[in-house]
Amino acid sequence: MKSNLLSTAVLVFGLTILSVNSTNAQSNDRDKKEPPTFSQLLKEMDKDEDGKLSKTEIKGPLKDNFDKIDADEDGFITEAEFKKAPKPKKRERN
Repeated sequence: MKSNLLSTAVLVFGLTILSVNSTNAQSNDRDKKEPPTFSQLLKEMDKDEDGKLSKTEIKGPLKDNFDKIDADEDGFITEAEFKKAPKPKKRERN
């Protein structure tokens, strides 16, 4: 009887440790996600391959904040403007 109780306790303890470890590993992976670099964005979105991004080429938060990022108001985001752009706030998970 004591042997079964001890085995069950060890099994429950081990499963608890494994599940906590797994949860921590997943949350650490999400925290380490880096925003894309300008060169990555160019590869994905620069359709005319001119080395800058126009409002018609981009999507997502970059498009939503286009006017703030396009400092010289020429209709394009250059690498220099991208580097000076305000960083987006991290979204909180519910």
